[in-house]
Amino acid sequence: MAWSGLTQLDEVVSLDAMLCHSILPDIEDDFWTHIVAEDGLVHLFVDLEFLLDRIPPGTAHNLLCVFRNPAILPAAPAGPVDFEFLGYDLVDRDGLASALTNCGGFPQVFDNRELSSKGLLTSHPRALQVQSDLRRLFPDEPHADCDVWAVFRARGI
Repeated sequence: MAWSGLTQLDEVVSLDAMLCHSILPDIEDDFWTHIVAEDGLVHLFVDLEFLLDRIPPGTAHNLLCVFRNPAILPAAPAGPVDFEFLGYDLVDRDGLASALTNCGGFPQVFDNRELSSKGLLTSHPRALQVQSDLRRLFPDEPHADCDVWAVFRARGI
């Protein structure tokens, strides 16, 4: 918090692979039909039941439901897990770093005080504006070429 100046945070909830590691760090052979098989995104599962069966019991974790570049705020899926909306993260195209919480800030684009206690933007229009401004003002910065991710977290898990 001293480095980032994000004193309002009580927790970082992000797709940033450096700050928030996957509970299943190794991709096993049977995962491939149940994950997003794109560079930087192999830690994202598309089959909730499959994932739930593989989480080690008693392990502290966040279970997230995410949507990449949604046109509007998506609805959390109905099913065995109840998800609550937390906000929007902006993560570089390689899935490595959040432009919001892991790049030292971009004061020309957003004020760190805009971020929630989870390190996320809460407004969809603002997330899209930050995405656009990052690309426009920092065309040579790889962490500024971001996807907007709507982030939901499972309740009670």
